[in-house]
Amino acid sequence: MEWTGARYADMPTAEVQTWIDAPPERVWPLVADIELMPKLSDELQSVEWLDPAAAPAVGAKFRGHSKHHALGEWSTVSHVVEYEPGRVFGWAVEDVDQPTATWKFTLRPERGGTALSQWMRMGPGRSGLSFAIDAMPDKEQKIVFVRMREFEQSMTRTVAAIKTLAEQH
Repeated sequence: MEWTGARYADMPTAEVQTWIDAPPERVWPLVADIELMPKLSDELQSVEWLDPAAAPAVGAKFRGHSKHHALGEWSTVSHVVEYEPGRVFGWAVEDVDQPTATWKFTLRPERGGTALSQWMRMGPGRSGLSFAIDAMPDKEQKIVFVRMREFEQSMTRTVAAIKTLAEQH
């Protein structure tokens, strides 16, 4: 795991990686299945394509419903910004130009299997975290640090679960 940035305005990023003993053709359907993701996440509760006929492809949109013990419940609309089957699936949350976050899975053939990474960047658009920072500006670095650790832990569990599923087939 690697993450950078200490303040929200720095647009902190996190990335986790794993190697999977399965070819990208077996890993890709898992990564591209947005409806599988809530089963792999404590925070994400459900996801649905807003126009199933247009999905998945660049420009397609999906709604995610999330829940967090300290942040409550919320829904967001994500826009697919990168979609190369077998290689990359990326989306911007809420606004394509000023997303509250950007997420991406990348697959790469490696050593007879697949190198899978999940990457995310906070901001630059305002998110629910912005309200906590507004209320406690002197604690911004701690707030960002804690949230990035949560993302890192969740992403680590997600890629591990994808690895397990891909290697079972």
